[in-house]
Amino acid sequence: MNKITAIKGIKDILPADAPVWHKVETVARDIFERFGFREIRVPIMEKTVLFQRSIGETTDIVEKEMYTFRDRDDELLTLRPEATASIIRAYIEHNMAAADSIVKLFTFGPMFRRERPQKGRFRQFHQIDVELFGDETPAADAEVIFMLIHFFETLGLNQLSLEINSLGCKACRPQFSKAVVDFLKGSESSLCPDCQRRIHTNPLRVFDCKVEDCASVIMDAPLITEYLCTDCDTHFASVKSLLADLKMSFTVNPKMVRGLDYYTKTAFEVKTGSLGAQNSLAGGGRYDGLVSFLGGPQVPGIGFGIGMERLIACLPADPAGKFSTDIFVAALGAPAQKIGFRLTNELRRAGISAAMDYSDKSLKSQMKRADRQNSSYTLIIGEREIEENRAELRDMNTKQQQSLPLEDICPALVKIIKKR
Repeated sequence: MNKITAIKGIKDILPADAPVWHKVETVARDIFERFGFREIRVPIMEKTVLFQRSIGETTDIVEKEMYTFRDRDDELLTLRPEATASIIRAYIEHNMAAADSIVKLFTFGPMFRRERPQKGRFRQFHQIDVELFGDETPAADAEVIFMLIHFFETLGLNQLSLEINSLGCKACRPQFSKAVVDFLKGSESSLCPDCQRRIHTNPLRVFDCKVEDCASVIMDAPLITEYLCTDCDTHFASVKSLLADLKMSFTVNPKMVRGLDYYTKTAFEVKTGSLGAQNSLAGGGRYDGLVSFLGGPQVPGIGFGIGMERLIACLPADPAGKFSTDIFVAALGAPAQKIGFRLTNELRRAGISAAMDYSDKSLKSQMKRADRQNSSYTLIIGEREIEENRAELRDMNTKQQQSLPLEDICPALVKIIKKR
């Protein structure tokens, strides 16, 4: 019988990998909460119409990449391809705006897109998502970007580049879109099939195409920064000034667009030199009309998403993240096994990570197991130790041993281990 394997593009996170995931989430929680953000957990499955409205029906995500199906009630449901829409749905549904005019939220979790699997890109991938509602000022933009870079630097990343742009608003972007369409007229045959379609549905996405022929065509295309209205231009200038005040290095990339329809004004992307061609670690921007478009109040928003798989692939190795236990109880013989079983669980209840082999193997075999568990100590209990009412505690680093009375041994071990 053939073995069953994981779905293509969906991978397991094995125990050896889990510590670095924990570290990333712990650092994220610490930093985001310091900036006033609170954690929210939203479902991985939503009504399909939520993503059709928020992301845009003509985007590649909605047209090609979403995992969508009908349930038994014939309702169309989708595994979430991104988190912003779900967080906004929760923000609206639970009337969070009534509790505070400014709401800051973050979440972790899996997203689903049927893309071609490659390095750093999976069909089930994980994101850290941050959203700020209710603040339209340039300072909110600068704060979110600064927090993102601070998070990466705290994790030890240093090959970072920040690119920013303004995508304009509903007052000025239509003029830019028309200018792009006019520029591309006559060059349609040089574009890839997707971009030929995008000219009529979402022309700005041509700037985001990775096909070399398309990149050559748009090399001299109009730039959004040349079409910004006074409000967008002033807002963008303030964002740049505030980032400079924070001693942040950045590059204005007027050809950078975001892949989703709902972005307005400030957009940003953080790249790294550690990932090759797929070098984007995080991206985000402002979406001032999306909340009201989805049926909520007229409040501005800004946020970003981080691909966790890509981020973790860039992190330096952390020896401290290796799995370990405080103590391994090596019990020899049935009486010692009984004592060891009780003691191991008493130690766990006292806050000590303890391990034991219940199969009564040889001392040599159990010591090897203690090494594999990266145990700081091994406690040896055998027939002779029981007769003499003692146990031998071995420091696995120094190889030194000491005898401890079996009576009240649990608190004595706790004291020794916590003192280390």
